[in-house]
Amino acid sequence: MTEKIAVIGLGYVGLPVAIGFAAVFEEVIGFDINSARIKELREGHDHTNEVEDEKLAISTLKYTDQLEDIAEYNFYVITVPTPIDANHVPDLTPLLKSSTSVGSILKKGDVVVYESTVYPGVTEEFCGPILAKNSGLTQGVDFKLGYSPERINPGDKKHTLTRIVKVVSGEDEETLERVAVAYEAIIEAGVHRAPTIQVAEAAKVIENTQRDVNIALMNELALIFDRMNIRTTDVLAAAGTKWNFLPFTPGLVGGHCIGVDPYYLTAKAERLGYHPQVILSGRRINDNMGAFIAQRLIKLFISNDLRIKNSRIAVLGLTFKENVPDLRNSRVPDVIQELEAFGCDVLVHDPQADPEEAFDEYKVRLVSFDKLTNIDAVIVAVSHREYIKDGAANLISLLDGKGIVIDVKSIFSPSDFSEKITYWSL
Repeated sequence: MTEKIAVIGLGYVGLPVAIGFAAVFEEVIGFDINSARIKELREGHDHTNEVEDEKLAISTLKYTDQLEDIAEYNFYVITVPTPIDANHVPDLTPLLKSSTSVGSILKKGDVVVYESTVYPGVTEEFCGPILAKNSGLTQGVDFKLGYSPERINPGDKKHTLTRIVKVVSGEDEETLERVAVAYEAIIEAGVHRAPTIQVAEAAKVIENTQRDVNIALMNELALIFDRMNIRTTDVLAAAGTKWNFLPFTPGLVGGHCIGVDPYYLTAKAERLGYHPQVILSGRRINDNMGAFIAQRLIKLFISNDLRIKNSRIAVLGLTFKENVPDLRNSRVPDVIQELEAFGCDVLVHDPQADPEEAFDEYKVRLVSFDKLTNIDAVIVAVSHREYIKDGAANLISLLDGKGIVIDVKSIFSPSDFSEKITYWSL
């Protein structure tokens, strides 16, 4: 293959993409501004667990944190994060910085492909001009733009990069074909050629918006059924026997995609004079679930005549989903903060999360499992495999046979616990 590929950003998305390209193309390099990340990868380890150490060991992928090392490449793939700020406004700073850097080394004939989730128009109207300004080249003439949204699901070993159809796009037919050919070389499932970059951008942002709205419906149903004293899991099991019932479940909605992407779409819509109704309503429901779960526990304390202030509560799991170390945009801290506001002593355990990252990101100090003593209530916030493998036995041991269990993802059942333990699930 003739493309010389440089992947900018070696996180959950960028590293698998770079490894995939390196398996087919002769000249592939991964760039990241985080020197510690580059050092880790050179030593053959990926702390995100997206790429096994064995794959890193045999890959020909090169790593660098020096911009000049990627100056001679001609096919740039930018995979930086696209977060939101405290006001739920899209933060394009990572795209600004990465585009500025790539623009400074851009040459005639180069193509720049973005994989970051954005609202329609960002690639051509925001990123392109930055590349042009910093390169002195003409967008669409001297260099070309492409967009191929990431679809990687952290922790999912079934739907991996090569097994998911890749949407590709380019600002003209020639670029579209160039981008498509590059990705076709590594994607076993094939590619889908979108007619325009904006179509591809829109397709990506609605994938997670659709999931967010569906989960919001399940969360609202859970709120209703809780008032009826009906277990939501039982209702969904019954309804799920119909062939066309969609298998969504209630829960805390965090992470770098589902809890973020809808705000990119709604921000663009509001700029065009349309205020989204369903999407933002779903976001409000999902964003408030952490506080609801904490308040539900407080009500159970009251109904069981248990003290609230200084009660010891074990929260199991801090990452945004099960079996991954990813803490980005986790909603578990919402539960913790609400409980602390009631004067509870909250102890947090997570076998997957990095303790330093947990403190830096949320000021949460993770404790070892053996420190969970004299516990009054347990909240199973994340269904890590470590919490499931021994069944309810570990929870019962923490409670010394009596107390409260909050099972957010309904991984256990009421029959797993004695009458001395109050069990509640979302």
